Amino acid sequence: MKFGIIVFPGSNCDWDCHHVLTKVFKQKAQFVWHKESKLPSVEALILPGGFSYGDYLRTGAIARFSPIMKEVVAFANRGGTVLGICNGFQVLTEAGLLPGVLMRNAGLKFICETVSLKVENADTRFTKAFALNTVVKIPIAHGDGNYFADKETLDRLEGEGQVVFRYDPINPNGSQRNIAGIINAKGNVLGLMPHPERCSEAILGNEDGRKLFESMIRVSCHVKA
Repeated sequence: MKFGIIVFPGSNCDWDCHHVLTKVFKQKAQFVWHKESKLPSVEALILPGGFSYGDYLRTGAIARFSPIMKEVVAFANRGGTVLGICNGFQVLTEAGLLPGVLMRNAGLKFICETVSLKVENADTRFTKAFALNTVVKIPIAHGDGNYFADKETLDRLEGEGQVVFRYDPINPNGSQRNIAGIINAKGNVLGLMPHPERCSEAILGNEDGRKLFESMIRVSCHVKA
């Protein structure tokens, strides 16, 4: 399977994702600079964590206008598999591929720690390797991870199974309804604040994140955009 990893000025988890995909899972992965106007031939895209454009203006708001994002949106609209991690999640909301917005953490402080997540939906391209209601340990590292949406949107996300991961039992950043990760209505775009690439191999002392990538590889290789 071949992945494309979108790189913005300020991305800092692009190489982490590349390492996990190529060294741990033995998949193909290619970096795609944000100024490119055409995507290479890939089966899935990852928008990695970091601080695109230094998080100036609003997290993800400038990156949303990078030339490659037009192609990312088109790829997603064709049904292509897209994963946005941390800053990537923020970019996906700014681009309109996911509802809601990521605001400053409730405590107004940057948080870097390992948190517990409950798998709310185990029937997606990103979670089929997990058991429903499993609680996993995944690291977070963000200052703007407070997910916000209006009540109607939140009710719809919960009612249609679009809340995929929820902080449990502790909500570290004030996200509404403990939301840590959501998918779009089609189920092919996931935004996730925690970093699964940072806990996908035994040498790091935690492999809870590897099942997300296993799920993508297992399912997405049969889904062509």
